[in-house]
Amino acid sequence: MDFNLQGKSVIVTAASKGLGKATALEFAKEGAHVLISSRNESELEKAVDEIKTESGNEQVKFVTCDITNPKQIKALVQEAVNWNGMVDVLVNNAGGPPAGTFENFEDEDWQKAFELNLLSFIRTIREVLPYMKEQQSGRIINFASSSIKQTLDNLLLSNTFRAGIVGLAKSLSQELAPHHILINTLGPGRIGTDRVAHLDQVKADEMGVSAEEVKKKSESNIPMGRYGDPAEFARVAVFLASGANTYVTGQSLVVDGGLVKAL
Repeated sequence: MDFNLQGKSVIVTAASKGLGKATALEFAKEGAHVLISSRNESELEKAVDEIKTESGNEQVKFVTCDITNPKQIKALVQEAVNWNGMVDVLVNNAGGPPAGTFENFEDEDWQKAFELNLLSFIRTIREVLPYMKEQQSGRIINFASSSIKQTLDNLLLSNTFRAGIVGLAKSLSQELAPHHILINTLGPGRIGTDRVAHLDQVKADEMGVSAEEVKKKSESNIPMGRYGDPAEFARVAVFLASGANTYVTGQSLVVDGGLVKAL
C-alpha cells in the first residue's frame, strides 16, 4: 500500500519520546519531512539523531516548543512552512495531566490541564488550517487516551479534557470535509511508554506493591495479554494521516489490544 507520504510536511508535537517519537519515526520511514517539538532541547536533539539513523531519512528537524504557549505554537508551524512551503499533516500530542480524583484538584489544576490537553490542540489546528485550506487537503490526528471510550479510575482531568478533544474533532470533521481535510482521534490503551510506567508506579505506591506487580495485573486484563509497543500505535496514526486514508474522518479509535469493553 502506498501511503503517499514521500516529501509530505508533517508536524508531530510532544515527540521527543514515547508515542510522539514513535509516530515521528514511522513518518520518517515513509519519506516524510518530519518536524518534531517538545520543551526539552537536549531530548529533541537525541530523538532527531535516533530517528534519522533508524529511518535513513535525513529530513527530520526539531523546534523547541511549549504547546501551552501560543507564540511558540505559531513559531513551530511557521518553521514547517518555511521549510516545506506547507503543512500536510498535524499530529497533536501532549503529556497527560496529573492523576487524581475530584477532591485533589483546585482551579489552577483544571486550568493547566485545559491549556495542556485541549486548548493546545485548538491552537495548533488554528495555525495549520489556513495552509491546509489553501491546498485543499490535509490530515489532523489528535492523540488522546482510551478514556475517550471508557473513563479511567483516578484520572479525572484526563477523562474530562480527552472527551473535549473528541467533541472538537467530530465537529471539525463536518466543517473541514468540504476542504478535503480529515481529522481523527486516537486513544492509546496500555502502551509501553514512560507515561504508563509512571501511572503504574503511582498505583503501586498507593497499594504498597511493586510496579511490576501492577503491570502484570494490568496485562491480565488485556485480551492480548501484554502492553502494546509504541510502534503498533504509531502505525495506525500514520495510516490515518496518509494518502491511503481518503474517507475516514471524525472518528475516535482506541489502540488497546482489546482492553476497552465499551462499544
